[in-house]
Amino acid sequence: MPFNLPILLTWLRVALIPVFVGVFSLPQAEYPLAWQNMVGAGLFLLAAVTDWFDGFLARRWNQTSQFGAFLDPVADKLMVAAALILLVELDRTASWLAVVIIGREITISALREWMAQLGKSKSVAVSLIGKLKTTAQMVAIFLLVWAEPIIPGVSTHLIGTAAMYIAAVLTIWSMFYYLRVAAEQFKEGV
Repeated sequence: MPFNLPILLTWLRVALIPVFVGVFSLPQAEYPLAWQNMVGAGLFLLAAVTDWFDGFLARRWNQTSQFGAFLDPVADKLMVAAALILLVELDRTASWLAVVIIGREITISALREWMAQLGKSKSVAVSLIGKLKTTAQMVAIFLLVWAEPIIPGVSTHLIGTAAMYIAAVLTIWSMFYYLRVAAEQFKEGV
């Protein structure tokens, strides 16, 4: 297993998951919900930034590896799944939205693994629609975890919920995109 700064940042993202969830398990008498929201949103933002930064550094420093390519999306999906489950528990998002997003992540991960076994992993590489989905998802989760108004008079929850619906639409769209690309591989006689 290679050890470098990009992989260390990915492991940091994995390590942040129990800390992120644990913040919301603290007694509210000592740690008010507004404090939990702020710290939780900060931890989620840190995870999102390390997600971008580890990939950037790995490419820039030519430190990409098969292990890093495996661990990075796993770390992302674990953090997003934990955040969505937490948001459902806090009654800040609908459970069906969490199921759609988590279900898509599992489906596409399985598809990518299968295509990699067939030697066709490049055919299901991350697309622009997948990147837009991730951006909408990260914005939505951050806003719904933050929960407090960022701009006076503007509902952070409303904007976060709208972003979550956009993320869900992009989630379904990107899933069908990847499934269609994989189906084309079968037509070519995989």
